[in-house]
Amino acid sequence: MKIPDFFAACASAIVRRVRRPGAYLAITLPIAIPALIAVLEIGPAPTPAHVPASAVPPLRYAELHAPETPVDLPEHSVLLPIEAGETLDQVLRTAGLTADESARLTAKFGEAINLRKLRPGTLVRFHYDAAGVADSVKLKIAGWGEIDAVREGAGFVVTAHEAPMREVETAVSAEIESSLYEAVRTAGETPQLVQQLVDVFQWDVDFFALRRGDAFSAVVVKRFAGSEVVGYGPILAARFTTDGRTYEAFRHQTPDGRAGYYSRNGTPLRKQFLRAPLKFSRITSGFSKRRFHPILRYFRAHHGVDYGAPTGTPVMTTADGVVIETGHGGGEGNFVRIRHSSRIETSYLHLSRFAKGIRRGARVTQGDVIGYVGATGLATAPHLDYRVRDGGRWINPLTLKSITPDPLPAHALRRFRVEVARLTPRLAESDDVAQTIPEDRALF
Repeated sequence: MKIPDFFAACASAIVRRVRRPGAYLAITLPIAIPALIAVLEIGPAPTPAHVPASAVPPLRYAELHAPETPVDLPEHSVLLPIEAGETLDQVLRTAGLTADESARLTAKFGEAINLRKLRPGTLVRFHYDAAGVADSVKLKIAGWGEIDAVREGAGFVVTAHEAPMREVETAVSAEIESSLYEAVRTAGETPQLVQQLVDVFQWDVDFFALRRGDAFSAVVVKRFAGSEVVGYGPILAARFTTDGRTYEAFRHQTPDGRAGYYSRNGTPLRKQFLRAPLKFSRITSGFSKRRFHPILRYFRAHHGVDYGAPTGTPVMTTADGVVIETGHGGGEGNFVRIRHSSRIETSYLHLSRFAKGIRRGARVTQGDVIGYVGATGLATAPHLDYRVRDGGRWINPLTLKSITPDPLPAHALRRFRVEVARLTPRLAESDDVAQTIPEDRALF
């Protein structure tokens, strides 16, 4: 009897004799299992004629789970940045150094440089030998230099390479499209230069009213550590064109070390009063004899100019003087009053707090910080209310006529004119730093 006929006969007999479904399994298993084994032992299926049987390797279960042979990497380097909130020790351990190696190497790096100078983004390069062991570590500190650590025995030998510092006299120029800040950034410079330009022209240029098309040029000392810009020295000469007028400034330093800026003819740019008591802000309300008060809800005189600025913005005294009063004056909030002469006083209202040392009788110099912008008193938002009184009469601070100090004496004026002649042609230049200092494009 053929095997299929055998299975059919068995099934037919079971169906006839067993009427309970639960009994099928118990009856069929003893019969079906031996029959299945017999079928499998008959032999493997014939191999197709076009594939030789010898070409099909037998499949062994053990081979499926055999461990892979590790592949040795050649010598290579890995670059890791120090992320925000991450320590050098964590980076070293992530790169494969043991806790003991990392602790000892971190201590040696700390002997070469203050590790607090390490900022997010600082790069660490690890070199691995063919066995996968880190045999050297290089730490690159922007604006300072590099530190090399080479494995020697059970430790590392550390060598510091501080980048050479240099100063380069550079000409920078730009036209203002949206703001002075963006113009300086477009010229490839940092915001530090914005502040220096404001300091030079703060007596003449209204930086709250710059327009598209205004322009500046400057000759400034740029400081480099290797090929990296790390800051600026003083502006040597500058030119600023705004509202159809051009202002020039040339730096002059006296033998005793005091420095200031002067016009081409030797007249000081520094005036008795600054144009504004804040570096950057916006005028939100002007001087008026009749202004609708937003809190009191009626018209009354506004004796000052309001400068809108974030809480905590430093407020400067606009001229040398003596503090005659500080306190909290109801609607004026926290305030400071300063006498500058027998006639002129200035007031600074709605301060969030006073600067250290600002009290009655304190002497202040033009540009000193006396307090910080706030919203104390009758104020709907953070701002400074700046007021000027001349002989007991309130005047518009924006129309205050300032007194100019004496010009340079004759002996200093001769030396000053030589420097003006040298720097004037450079104000028309627009140097690319890359022409002076080759750009280092390599990460290390």
